[in-house]
Amino acid sequence: MKNGRLPDVDFVCGIPDSGVPHAIGYANKSGIPFARPFIKYTPTWPRSFMPTSQSMRNRVAKMKLIPVHELIEGKKLLFVDDSIVRGTQMRETVEFLYENGAKEVHMRSACPPIMYGCKYLNFSRSTSELELIARQIIDENEGIGGVKYIEEYSDSSTERGKLLRDEICRRLKLTSVEFQSLEGTVKAVGLPSCELCTYCWNGRE
Repeated sequence: MKNGRLPDVDFVCGIPDSGVPHAIGYANKSGIPFARPFIKYTPTWPRSFMPTSQSMRNRVAKMKLIPVHELIEGKKLLFVDDSIVRGTQMRETVEFLYENGAKEVHMRSACPPIMYGCKYLNFSRSTSELELIARQIIDENEGIGGVKYIEEYSDSSTERGKLLRDEICRRLKLTSVEFQSLEGTVKAVGLPSCELCTYCWNGRE
């Protein structure tokens, strides 16, 4: 949902495999049917970021996708993923959906915008904060001091928050995009915020 309103879509879908549980929850809560409009075929590379070059990662990611045309052609689709980090593979997926006849592609993230590279998990560590799509946009709009506006950019009700979402839509060719709030993420986990690491979202260790 965005600002309490459901978008007009035909199906709720999960970016496989990380977004599928979140999408099932969204579908159950919203009443919009859950569907799997493409199959992710993974007999070789188990994770598409394993190749060393970005161009090869993109190629492998696209090779994995097998469309189910009846669930894509002429359809308005809402996808859910666990997070939006760099956006590179997501853009490839969105292009793939449009190439196969999708009418609209909306995206929802099960967590807030990623603002800081993880210090603790090697597989998601960024060599620069500017690899993160949200930080790229903030840096381009605010310059080096933009970090002080991160809370505003995370909040969809602010002008900066709307700018972030509009720019992500433009870059990733999305019809709309929205993020879970930090408060909503903490509530979904079910533990006190003091027992959770929120560093990648708000920089607090």
